[in-house]
Amino acid sequence: MATTGHTVKAFDEDLGELRAFVSEMGGRAEAAINEAVAALIQRNVDAASKVVANDKRIDEIEAEVERLVIRLIALRAPMADDLREVLAALKIAGVIERIGDYAKNIAKRVPVLAEEGRSEAGTLLAAMGKAVEAMVHDVLDAFAARDPQAAAEVWARDKTIDDFYNSLFRTLLTHMMENPHSITAATHLLFIGKNLERIGDHATNIAEMIYYASTGQQLGERTRGADAFAPDAN
Repeated sequence: MATTGHTVKAFDEDLGELRAFVSEMGGRAEAAINEAVAALIQRNVDAASKVVANDKRIDEIEAEVERLVIRLIALRAPMADDLREVLAALKIAGVIERIGDYAKNIAKRVPVLAEEGRSEAGTLLAAMGKAVEAMVHDVLDAFAARDPQAAAEVWARDKTIDDFYNSLFRTLLTHMMENPHSITAATHLLFIGKNLERIGDHATNIAEMIYYASTGQQLGERTRGADAFAPDAN
C-alpha cells in the first residue's frame, strides 16, 4: 500500500489520540489509588464511595481505546514499530483498567473498616500506597516519553512493593495472634495490601510492554518476593 503524506498525518493523529486516551486512563487510575488509600487511612466513607463511582469513567475510556485501535489497524495498517506501539497501548489500557479495579476494591472495604481504630498496619499501608502510586506515575511517564530505560527502572522496583507486603503480612499475623477479636479487620487490611501488591505487579507489566514496544526485546523474568501462601485479592 502506497503511503502518502496525508496517510502519515492521519496515522500520527490517531496515534496521538490513542496515547492521550491511555494517559487519561492512567491519570485517573493513579488518582484512584491515592484517593482510595487516603479514604482508608482517614476512614472517609464518602471519599471511598467517590472512588468506586469514578471507576466507571476508566472503563469507558478503555472501550474508546479498543474502538480506536480496531479502527487504526483496519484503516492505517501499521507495520513493525508502529504496530508494536499500537498493540502495547491496547494491552496497557487493559492493565490500567485492572489497576482501577484494585483501587476500587480498596475503597469498597473502607465502610467495613470505618469503625475500627488506627493501627501500625495503617502506617505500613499508607507508605506502601505511596510507593505503588509512585510506580504507576513513573511508568506512565515512561509510556508518554516512550522511554525504555525509565520503564526498566520502574520494573526493578517491584521487589520493594513485595517487601512492603511481606512486612504487612507479618505485622497483621502477629496482631491477629495476640488479639483474636482483630481478625476480621486484619483480614480486610491484608486484602487491601494484596490489592496494592497486585497494582505494583501491573505497573511492572506495563513497564515490560513499554520496553518491548520501544526496543523489540523482552525484559528478564522478575523474581517474585511476595509470600506464596498469602491470599489472592481478585
